[in-house]
Amino acid sequence: MENLTPMMKQYLKTKEQYKDCILMFRLGDFYEMFFDDALTASKELEITLTGRNCGMDDRAPMCGVPYHSVDPYIAKLIKKGYKVAICEQLEDPAQAKGIVKRDVTRIITPGTVNENTLLDEKENNYIMSLFKKGEVYSLAVSDVSTGELSSCQIIYGNTLEKLINEVVKYKPKEIISNFDTKFLKEYISVYISDVTEDIFDMPFPLISIKSKIKTNDFDIWRNACAGLYYYLVNTRKTDLSHITSVYVYEAEKYMSLDANARDNLELTENLKDNKRYGTLLWVLDKTSTSMGSRLLKKWIEQPLNDIDDINLRLDSVAELKDKYIIRQELMELLKSVYDIERLVSKTVMANANGKDLIALKNSFYKLPHIKELSSKLQSRLCNELHNDIDTFEDLCTLIDKSINEDCPIILRDGNLIKTGFDEEVDKLRKASHGGKSWIIDFEEKEKERTGIKKLRVSYNKVFGYYIEITNSFIDQVPNDYIRKQTLVNSERYITSELKKMEESILGAEEKLIRLEYEIFCRIRDTVAASAEKLLKTAYSLSVTDVLCSLSEIADRYLYNRPNMVSACEIDIKEGRHPVVERMPNCPEFIPNDLYINDTSDKTLIITGPNMAGKSTYMRQAALITVMAHIGSFVPAQSATIGITDKIFTRIGASDDLAGGKSTFMMEMSELAYILENATDRSLLILDEIGRGTSTFDGLSIAWAVIEYLNETRSLRTLFSTHYHELTVLEDKFSGVRNYFISAIKKDKDIVFLRKVKRGAANESYGIEVARLAGVPEQLIVRAGEFLMELEKSENKRTRIRKKESFIEGQVGILEFNKQDNGYQEIVEILKQCDIQKMTPLEALNLLYELKNKI
Repeated sequence: MENLTPMMKQYLKTKEQYKDCILMFRLGDFYEMFFDDALTASKELEITLTGRNCGMDDRAPMCGVPYHSVDPYIAKLIKKGYKVAICEQLEDPAQAKGIVKRDVTRIITPGTVNENTLLDEKENNYIMSLFKKGEVYSLAVSDVSTGELSSCQIIYGNTLEKLINEVVKYKPKEIISNFDTKFLKEYISVYISDVTEDIFDMPFPLISIKSKIKTNDFDIWRNACAGLYYYLVNTRKTDLSHITSVYVYEAEKYMSLDANARDNLELTENLKDNKRYGTLLWVLDKTSTSMGSRLLKKWIEQPLNDIDDINLRLDSVAELKDKYIIRQELMELLKSVYDIERLVSKTVMANANGKDLIALKNSFYKLPHIKELSSKLQSRLCNELHNDIDTFEDLCTLIDKSINEDCPIILRDGNLIKTGFDEEVDKLRKASHGGKSWIIDFEEKEKERTGIKKLRVSYNKVFGYYIEITNSFIDQVPNDYIRKQTLVNSERYITSELKKMEESILGAEEKLIRLEYEIFCRIRDTVAASAEKLLKTAYSLSVTDVLCSLSEIADRYLYNRPNMVSACEIDIKEGRHPVVERMPNCPEFIPNDLYINDTSDKTLIITGPNMAGKSTYMRQAALITVMAHIGSFVPAQSATIGITDKIFTRIGASDDLAGGKSTFMMEMSELAYILENATDRSLLILDEIGRGTSTFDGLSIAWAVIEYLNETRSLRTLFSTHYHELTVLEDKFSGVRNYFISAIKKDKDIVFLRKVKRGAANESYGIEVARLAGVPEQLIVRAGEFLMELEKSENKRTRIRKKESFIEGQVGILEFNKQDNGYQEIVEILKQCDIQKMTPLEALNLLYELKNKI
């Protein structure tokens, strides 16, 4: 350690404090990395690995990136799961005495990114803090780049499942907590940071609280907020005054959508590649600003559950839909509004440059016109938004008079302040420009004096100003020229006169750049002081943008206003799937009706061939329900939508081989979860329950599920199936209704009519669908022959079990014989069961136990 250079000692001392980070150490115009950090960075960033003498026997591994283009490199490291610590020079190296003072000025983690180049403008970048006390939880979630902070405490019911649903809703990029949260990686891709638990017990700063809950002695949301706040302070190492308030809410106040429902309904990400294309967000997003796009995504992910709040939005969408000219003018004006939320955040945290303030000024220009237009709207929500918009004439004037339109991105490159704004700046600029004019005159004078027409006076940061003469004119160089540098084809010289003027010019330029930077910082601080008002205006503009987008979509695609009611019913006339009908390759979409309630029509059994549209029909109902709850018009001739607290989906086939779960086991686990968490206000979408096992087992389970849902729980359910035997349940239970997707057979082919009708399908058309899919004709013919044999049998299932293709181990649980071993034992077990008190999970476990006894 004693032999190390002073710089390397400084580096190692700093690195000791930030062992979990890649330390970018500022040396001149580069950020350098050493030792293991260099090895990691060179590999991940694909940059050259070199070495540096530092007083050790071997050269220290080293790599670096230019300071002015560091953001793309940071972005790569963050995406690959690394934390990055930025160590800056805290003083001018030219004026430093001894080693330059350096320290870490910020730590960049996946959840604390604030730089525009590292962010998606249409996505929030959330960081989440989780706090556990006993079996209850609280969370705090923030987007540092916008100043948003929300908090929630979960103290009732299945608290862990509710917590998971909240985490899935926000999909944070980073999580801190006072307990082990690695299990959350099963649901989302997230970076988990280790923190000390004491930060959750520190006092949370008294900022404005916008609460939707009654505060009491059990306010554990404060612990989550405290942990998050102090983590941000320690990582960002800067002002967080743009986080002006915390919104405290109850999870139950919003519609609950678990991970399966969000994925299967493709609300904001499609199942194919997790992109927007083909999602509900893709259809509804006609916003003009990035702020509005982010807010619309949040509305879709967090549908409302309060009729009054929903109708507030619907009233505004209806008014904007009717007032076409105002809507179009607002949308056009909003296109010129920059991302005020993130610009304010950068300003408060002293990251904003001149271009950012110019963007704010250009946005301010549009505010008076937006405010004037919004004054013509009468709905309550639009009036509130109008009142919350400030026009910021004073800030607009200040920026307009002070900041150069063509200012550089790097603040210390000068040319920030307009001529005429500050007298001292004008004097220094005149002196600097006058000196440069002298340089031009000096070059012409020397050309004439020496007779060297190709003589050039140039400048670089190493040598300052110099005279460059090519080798062919060396014999003409005057004696008073002092050689400074020899190049391959030329020589560089200085003169005493040139050196004296250089000191004068550079002195003025350095003072000018320093003064311009100081003035800019004062202006930036003035803007930052209005952060709360700016963010309030930004939010109003975002809501206005979203309302315009929803009304534009309603007008363009012939959507209608849903009638929101408290009754547990959904009545849709001529409903359409909002996404499918907008796909480029979609033919004319066939609309369908749907009626479901909690009494006479609570279980809809839907049959029909594959590819006929059963899943589309069910998803359509769920999406229309979600759209109504976010305050959007819906793709239907009319729709009455009862408040729905949760939507559950069991669609598609999947397995978890790593976890030792088969497709059928996953299906049953999801079903058990749904039955345990559904309420009388929930909507269930169940697609082909029981298909992952033998025919008799699957049919038995599907039958039992329908009976339980309809008779025991009265849960509103859309249940698609290929078990046509289930259609007899309509005659057994009053709440069950049969529907089928119509199709007709034409020669050897099948034509899907896509129309939903009352009754049951009489065929599955499986062979015809296989032909459409391109299955070889030889197999199709053989399947047809086999089907004919089965149809001749009085008991098709018994016959098919006798085929050679029967898979050993698939035993029907209903195929009991009184002579079989264990029969009496099973009967005794069933007699002792109290079915009315048995939970769904207990029933499934019993079913599994009985099957093993056969």
